[in-house]
Amino acid sequence: MSWLDEIRWDKDGLLPVIAQERRTGDVLMFAWMNREALQRTAELGQAVYWSRSRGRLWHKGEESGHRQKVIDIRLDCDNDVLLLEVEQLGRPAGAPSIACHTGRHSCFFQRYEAGAWHAVLPVLEDPERIYK
Repeated sequence: MSWLDEIRWDKDGLLPVIAQERRTGDVLMFAWMNREALQRTAELGQAVYWSRSRGRLWHKGEESGHRQKVIDIRLDCDNDVLLLEVEQLGRPAGAPSIACHTGRHSCFFQRYEAGAWHAVLPVLEDPERIYK
């Protein structure tokens, strides 16, 4: 039995994944992995996800250069959610990292306040410059 067989994949063969920055503890993003993505992530030591919109594997940072070096891979108690502790790469030393396709540090940049969503994290780099 493979370590991959211990995972409770959903009906589409996918597993929800949370990426957390080890240095800050910030939750950077949520994504999906299929079996091949998780196996490649473990082999490469870099995050590889399954893009539902593209219908293919997606190596984080393949266009933007904002890659994720995987420090630790954790499976939850129900074997159906993965936590990646990552070092977010692609910015000069000391500069805030970018994990979100909007050019922000985290995909979780909107806060609910008084009946509306408000962006509470700044755009660090224009997405038009990041993506091809």
